Amino acid sequence: MKEILSHYAAYNYWANQQLAGALLKLNEEQLDRELGGSFATLRQTVHHLWCTEQVWYQRLQLQEKTTDPLAGFTGTFATACQHWLEQSLLLQQWVQQATQVRLNHTIAFMRKKNEPHKMDVFQVVMHVNNHGTYHRGQLVHMLRQLGVTKIPNTDYHRFKPKK
Repeated sequence: MKEILSHYAAYNYWANQQLAGALLKLNEEQLDRELGGSFATLRQTVHHLWCTEQVWYQRLQLQEKTTDPLAGFTGTFATACQHWLEQSLLLQQWVQQATQVRLNHTIAFMRKKNEPHKMDVFQVVMHVNNHGTYHRGQLVHMLRQLGVTKIPNTDYHRFKPKK
């Protein structure tokens, strides 16, 4: 299982890098144009991806109270993308270093509405990566709505995991 999770976390980081490269070529108006989806704009979608990855990472670190990286964030879109990619890399490294025992561990945390919840670590890793895939698909759709034609293919088979 660890090998699969390691590949999947590496893929998540790689795919995020591919899309961030395309997104960073856009202007402010394109980033903030309301296009629909779970989040109305490309900027909001990237912010959500960064925030979500960081909150789950904090939970993996057994941080009792998670913090929202967007609280008080006034940086540029490029800075947000940099933080998003750094967070994806941290997750990848964490999975690579995790023991099988750690991946099988169950963590307890509070959901947004102060509901207690438990989840196996390997399920958290799977969730974060699947969540990223879902929203990357939305980003691709939004880019197409803007008329962007050079969109990187982030299908898993394009990713070449290191052996």
